[in-house]
Amino acid sequence: MIWTGIVVVPCPRVDGIRLRRARYDDGGELGRIEFATWSTTVSPAPRPGPDDGFFDGRRHPDDVLVAETDHRVVGYSILQQEFSVPSHHHVLQLTGLAVSPAYQRSGIGRQLVHGAVRDAGLAGARKVTLRVLASNTAAQILYRATGFVVEGVLRAEFLLDGRYVDDVLMARAPTPPAIERAG
Repeated sequence: MIWTGIVVVPCPRVDGIRLRRARYDDGGELGRIEFATWSTTVSPAPRPGPDDGFFDGRRHPDDVLVAETDHRVVGYSILQQEFSVPSHHHVLQLTGLAVSPAYQRSGIGRQLVHGAVRDAGLAGARKVTLRVLASNTAAQILYRATGFVVEGVLRAEFLLDGRYVDDVLMARAPTPPAIERAG
């Protein structure tokens, strides 16, 4: 990602939310948020341990946008290249989004999605994709509200808690970078 700035955004019920790029020392708190928000409704992956490393080779701080308030990390989004082939470099995928339970439903998730979409535009992407379990209706509502549309459904893609769950593929164009006007 090329965006490295800090943005302070208004957020209902939470004052002073700041979005910034993650640092390695955020890993412990990001891991705790991941552990606290995990369920088979939101993830087909095995449950992470409470002390598992967040930056584990699949994720790097440059891929993670952090939301913080009062110098406390309260959420994150992850934007990554899904396929490392040149013909797919114009597409970035939102591979993770989580907000600490105490801060959910306060607008932070929406701000993190908007931040990731903005970052995709700044990085030159032409498309932002994501995958969301059909059982995760709250996330689907959030993604639709932030401009994502369903591009496809992988039927019975996962077997979770003894039932087959669809995987919903969604996408949108990134927010184009602002064009500076001369004079």
